[in-house]
Amino acid sequence: MSNFLQTPWQIGNGISSNYEQLKLALATSTSNPCLRHPSKKNRRMSLQKFLQSLRTVKRFHLPNPSLNPKAKIAETIISTILITSTWQPIPTTTTTLLSNLTPNLVHLILSDPHVKTPKCIDFFYFLVKNQSLLSFKLNLDTHLTLLCRLVKSRNLVDAENLLAALLIHENVRCPFSAVASFFENNSVKPFISVKVFNLMLKVYSDNQEFEKAAEAFGYMRNNGIEINERTCTIYLINLMRSDQLELGLEFFYQMLESDIEVSVFSLTVVVDGLCKSGEIDRATELVEEMVAKGIKPNIVTYNTLVDACAKRWSFNELDKILILMRKQGVDFSVETYRFLIDGFSSYGKIEDSEKMVFEMLDKGFKVETYTYNLIINGYCRLGNIERAFSLFCTMVEREVYPNVDTYSTLVSSFCKSGQMETVNELLEEMQSARIELTHGVFDTLIDAYCQQRMIDEAFCFLILMQKRGFIADFSIYEMVINGLYESDQHEELNLLLSNLVKRGMVIEVSKFIASIESSTRQKDQRAVENSDFGDKEIEMSSTSDLIESIGPILEAKDSPEGLTCLLARYHF
Repeated sequence: MSNFLQTPWQIGNGISSNYEQLKLALATSTSNPCLRHPSKKNRRMSLQKFLQSLRTVKRFHLPNPSLNPKAKIAETIISTILITSTWQPIPTTTTTLLSNLTPNLVHLILSDPHVKTPKCIDFFYFLVKNQSLLSFKLNLDTHLTLLCRLVKSRNLVDAENLLAALLIHENVRCPFSAVASFFENNSVKPFISVKVFNLMLKVYSDNQEFEKAAEAFGYMRNNGIEINERTCTIYLINLMRSDQLELGLEFFYQMLESDIEVSVFSLTVVVDGLCKSGEIDRATELVEEMVAKGIKPNIVTYNTLVDACAKRWSFNELDKILILMRKQGVDFSVETYRFLIDGFSSYGKIEDSEKMVFEMLDKGFKVETYTYNLIINGYCRLGNIERAFSLFCTMVEREVYPNVDTYSTLVSSFCKSGQMETVNELLEEMQSARIELTHGVFDTLIDAYCQQRMIDEAFCFLILMQKRGFIADFSIYEMVINGLYESDQHEELNLLLSNLVKRGMVIEVSKFIASIESSTRQKDQRAVENSDFGDKEIEMSSTSDLIESIGPILEAKDSPEGLTCLLARYHF
């Protein structure tokens, strides 16, 4: 018969001698002449002073003088010990008191309702910390006595921590059977037992002790202990996170067989685990089976399936899920549409994506910029720039603001098709909206302008790119330099070459000039060979001016003068 939560005077007859011994120990310890005050090492505390302190403790913690003396002594013991718990070293009186404690007395103190629970916790952990000062080892009953008290007072955080230390800590690892035996052999209130066993199931699952968790679940199931569905859901989550898919599915069916009221949340946890493992067929079958059993999936469950199907382009399974949703009367949410649009767009079913957008608009949902971008990007990938631009206009009309990704996609597509007038219009809109060009957009623009023989524009954007802190690849410089050379714009050419030299690309610049000299000689040679040496004067190409201007740059590697003037010239 457990003594848990019985008052001291209900147990007192069986352990009166212990109290007498303890009272004797108190008297003996207070007469010890070696007791010293921790803050005054050279002064002794007198017997009278200690007794006065002890009486003060009694009066402060036990204001009701009508209590049975046996009830008072538990408060006196714990207060005396805790008062000196921070002293270094621990006074001799306290060590003597500790050495005279017995398992029964500790049990009695921890279960005394007159001692507040926080004090019991401090007392218990003080004993654990100073185990060497006790004449016995704190046993399982001591731990579980405090555990039951914590559960009764709804101090579940401390209760769970105590259980974890008892069941999981490598130096303890108390077997489940020993804990179960304690509850079998002691009359513990049912609601406390239920909470403790559910906490054990949670502690085991949180620490990936799945075999022990299964043992605890089986014991609870076989002994009629109420199983909390929320605890089971936590167990399911931990199983799925640990890739224990089959164990999770098996446990879910055990929940159903145990008449636990399984919620849609537990179902969704299993469906999510199956989907993440690629088992979409099994997840769909499970949903259909649960619908037949009366467990109706909610929008979160269906969205989990829709997302998995859309990402894997499993459109046949997706159709089944959408039909089931309509049959169950579950309306699409914004997330449902987003998953569908993302899947359709990535696969190339852009028209289906656009259809979803207009369906969202009809239902009054707000379509975000990200969603528009998916479809615009999809149409651009397919080369349908007109449709992409039309959707862009719809987006603006509905006051959904384009972002840098929107403009980058459109600018890139129009550049590739050579529609530079539209590109310039988009750039003006970006400037008005204070949207900065990205490194990739600069590269695309420069390349497009060079392809269209618009070298001045390409040069200006390259200078602007540098001004914005981006470093262009040599291939970008090479395109612009070639264009400047062919159009005889030596001043701008010198500026770019000097910039390359400053970046340490002397070898590349030297090779470029050598290439120019070689191509010029070949061109002049062909002109000579094709001439008839008549009265016409042959006009020879020359790079001497260019070589003369670049030579000092290669030698000095100084930045060219007049950069500010050039930037002003090109409106930067």
